[in-house]
Amino acid sequence: MKTIITEFITEYVREYQSNENISTKWGVPIVGFADAKHPYIINLKKVISHSHQLPIDVLEDAKTVIVYFVPFTKELAMTNFLSKDCSSVEWAVAYEETNAMFMKLNERLITKLNESGYRAGISNESLMFDRSALKSNWSHRHFAYAAGIGTFGINNMLITKSGGCGRYSSLVTNLNIEHGSPMTEELCLYKRNKSCGICVKHCPNKALTLEGYEREKCNEILQKNAQLYKNFGSSYSDEKGKPNSIGSEVCGKCAVNIPCAFW
Repeated sequence: MKTIITEFITEYVREYQSNENISTKWGVPIVGFADAKHPYIINLKKVISHSHQLPIDVLEDAKTVIVYFVPFTKELAMTNFLSKDCSSVEWAVAYEETNAMFMKLNERLITKLNESGYRAGISNESLMFDRSALKSNWSHRHFAYAAGIGTFGINNMLITKSGGCGRYSSLVTNLNIEHGSPMTEELCLYKRNKSCGICVKHCPNKALTLEGYEREKCNEILQKNAQLYKNFGSSYSDEKGKPNSIGSEVCGKCAVNIPCAFW
């Protein structure tokens, strides 16, 4: 089933970008399978927030979190690097188109799992964003870490064997399958041997430092870009399912034109 699921996700992404209404191009996805009861996952309520959901909040008999990383292209990343004062138009469009694709892909994957006799679902929290805490109550990246897809950089992005420039999604299933585990190799060059830290220099609002991360400063940039890009949709909603952003809350400056963006 691991091969079948991986091939399904890969083929869906490949076909989706051929749609004439889609301008974004993507690389080959990386798919991982995390143990829904892995100690790292069980501890997410302490690591992130007491309100962060666990797989068993989605399915009572949750066994696996299927999580996947869809890389952006180097061409897309360069548009965002060259757009000095704000995120590029292409980056904002890619953000919204990728999130929209994830919703459709997850629906199809859930149907496929159901047809094979398994239950599956997504967390409603994955479509929301906590405005007060400036956190998500469903972190795809942390599930990806538990699945062994990558390790966290000092920019809070998860770096994979294909780099860290892209987006993640996930769903929960009661399919019992061989699981991955957190990587032991450190992929962030700064964490490994202090040889990088370029992402910090790229942060436009100094929200990112070598010592930590200030969510409020980061959010200021996201809101600035949301004001600029109001025409591409809003990926996040409130508890009633209504958009809770004025536009595309994007930045991505700390993820482009750095060594770990693409390996």
